[in-house]
Amino acid sequence: MGFMRTNEAMNSTAFSSDEGRWEAVVRRDRSADGLFYYSVWTTGVYCRPSCPSRPALRKNVRFHASCEEAERAGFRACKRCRPNAPGLAEQYAAGVATACRRIETSAEIPNLETLAKAAGMSRFHFHRVFKSITGVTPKAYAAARRAQRVRDELPKRDTVTQAIYDAGFNSNGRFYAQSAEVLGMTPSHFRTGGAGESIRFVLGECSLGSILVAATGKGICAIALGDDPDALLRDLQDRFPKAQLAGGDGDFEKLVARVVGFVEVPMLGLDLPLDVRGTAFQQRVWQTLREIPVGATVSYAQVANRIAAPGSVRAVAQACAANTIAVAIPCHRVVRNDGALSGYRWGVERKRALLDREAKPQGLGARD
Repeated sequence: MGFMRTNEAMNSTAFSSDEGRWEAVVRRDRSADGLFYYSVWTTGVYCRPSCPSRPALRKNVRFHASCEEAERAGFRACKRCRPNAPGLAEQYAAGVATACRRIETSAEIPNLETLAKAAGMSRFHFHRVFKSITGVTPKAYAAARRAQRVRDELPKRDTVTQAIYDAGFNSNGRFYAQSAEVLGMTPSHFRTGGAGESIRFVLGECSLGSILVAATGKGICAIALGDDPDALLRDLQDRFPKAQLAGGDGDFEKLVARVVGFVEVPMLGLDLPLDVRGTAFQQRVWQTLREIPVGATVSYAQVANRIAAPGSVRAVAQACAANTIAVAIPCHRVVRNDGALSGYRWGVERKRALLDREAKPQGLGARD
């Protein structure tokens, strides 16, 4: 399997030793906050690694796994860094979570001033913090949530207009101007379960089992792996219940052959037009995944950093899980901080096989 190439993995290892912890204290490393605490026996206090107080002598420092452990050893919390109180990052996360809930539950999208006030921040500071944690601006997040509301409301309402207003759009014109981006098809087609959409598909076999490739007129909309070709087709039908599904012609089968060839020999590369429908945040994650080179692996934390949202590791993992286009959007190259494999939509064993194959010289396939 390809080895990790991330600073996060090295830091995780470093913090497991007293030497690494001391180095974090010396540089006042905020990324170590919450992972451990240190006490100074000459002062009787314990601190966060990032505490701005004057550094103590190494011989006077001890390390603790938790505040409770430090207090049981007889130390009291530092009044400057307040290690037993929620950290600044936690406070920011709580404020952003409050704003997200307000966006999700309000009939109309709250303005920036209202959201910032609820989070206890200025407008400018809230906007910056929100983007750093979620990876998108408050406006983009609200638009994505409103788009999801439209998807939820369209099948339920008698008319498209009613669904549009119930989702928080102020006018038909504004919604229709964004409908292709929001839905990936016309509102009436979406409301009727994809009726009017034409999706070509081909089922094939590769060394990892069955493979299904499907595309709309815009590009690839699904690449799925599995053990049962019929199950793959049923899943496609469930996702697009009223779309017109048709077998691919000779040219389309050549495209599928390229996908299968990439699975077998990753170094061949794969550059396909993609018809990907997701939230603004998911789109950013998926684009970042496509930039991971063959043979490399990254952690969920590194992906979060690359999209300038270091606090969104869990959301990154959810975006990876939501990816429906195997291989072309290589979520199999994202692993845990310690290098261990985590979940994969098409099975952890397939993830391991893909990474093993990509790690070989010249990307030679299992059959070579």
